[in-house]
Amino acid sequence: MSLVNFYLSYYLSRRAYLWGGGIVLLFICAFFIPSLIVVPKFGSLFLLVCILLDTFLMYRNVLVAQRETPQRFSNGDLNTVRIAVENQYPFSLQVRVIDELPVQFQNRNFFRDGNVPSGRTWHFGYEVQPKERGEYLFGKLLVFARSPLGLVNRRFSIGDQHMVPVYPSYLQLRRFQLKGPGSADESGPQRFRRLGRSMEFEQIKDYVPGDDYRTINWKASARKGQLMVNTFVEERSQHIYCVIDKGRLMKMPFEGMTLLDYAINASLALLSVALQRQDKAGLITFSKRIDQFLPAERQATQMEAVMEALYHQETAFNESDFENLYGQVRGRLKQRSLLILFTNFESIHSLRRQLPYLRSIGRYHLLLTVFFDNTELHALQKQNAKSLEDIYIKTLADRFLYEKKLMAKELAQYGILSVFTSPENLTIQTVNKYLEIKARQAL
Repeated sequence: MSLVNFYLSYYLSRRAYLWGGGIVLLFICAFFIPSLIVVPKFGSLFLLVCILLDTFLMYRNVLVAQRETPQRFSNGDLNTVRIAVENQYPFSLQVRVIDELPVQFQNRNFFRDGNVPSGRTWHFGYEVQPKERGEYLFGKLLVFARSPLGLVNRRFSIGDQHMVPVYPSYLQLRRFQLKGPGSADESGPQRFRRLGRSMEFEQIKDYVPGDDYRTINWKASARKGQLMVNTFVEERSQHIYCVIDKGRLMKMPFEGMTLLDYAINASLALLSVALQRQDKAGLITFSKRIDQFLPAERQATQMEAVMEALYHQETAFNESDFENLYGQVRGRLKQRSLLILFTNFESIHSLRRQLPYLRSIGRYHLLLTVFFDNTELHALQKQNAKSLEDIYIKTLADRFLYEKKLMAKELAQYGILSVFTSPENLTIQTVNKYLEIKARQAL
């Protein structure tokens, strides 16, 4: 070890400074009582010997530590980071582990204290919750080790900088894939098979009480000598597009995340469910122009393509151009598709400015508009009014909340489906609506 490295890693502990401070006090007392001079001198010599011994013990071996992170973090979810500290000394160590967290977490006071017996490994973990996509850069692991004497601390600077990308919330996909038959609820969406009339024939089966008599196959019934009915399943391979507005209104924050990131997370889950139901999944993102157009496909690699496309979404949150969106959709989408538009309108006037373009899109495709409930307005509405200003604020909150509800009714007048939801319920509500549309065979 070089002299520079030794200097950078060597620290006297608080116990050593307290011991030294006590010796200084004894020297001061000995100034007034000369007979006590032997005590501080002996104490100084003993402290020096103990420090030298502790230094020798701390620098004759090494300590090993390792950080384990997932290959990528899931945005908005709790992600676990694990650390292992191995003690190769012949005695127990008191250690303090400081992990240099990425700047996005804004945590500069993270540490863990522990006791590591000789020859053993201390394992512990902690959870981080990223709030935005991008690259998160971890620094080095700093481990401060102290022997049983507790006079010298040795700092170990272990590892190099480590980058972990934060992708859209892929952890919630497991919830969507593990559900059994039924429909979506608050615990997640569930796949189900619906019998009914559609363009996709499944089989001919025996009639049982309760079957729709309109599905009776009279020719098959005559041949078999008993009633037979046709069964159908909902059509598959339909085109499902998530259309994400990256305009300025999607910059609004909710619990540390922007509405845009909530929409991205919901789109990832929704397209995963669409692929599970044998539909073709595609993606469109836009603001002033179309930024991403991923054609609807049902290939095995489509989900990975969707995730990569969503991960790389960047925006300056400019004003969104719905007219350009209509032109691109009209020109590129030749087959009738379900377009799930994630956007936000804060007033009825802003909706009416874009309504002609939404109506135009709705003539050729089934359009589902998803916009957000402003939960801050509910908080203002519930506050007790104690002044004239409070009454004014509550009145405005009531007005904006009323306009939000009015938007859904106005969209319905023109045959445009809508979902009005809070950000935390966005994924569940949107997937539920998709399953409802599939069950009603509205596309």
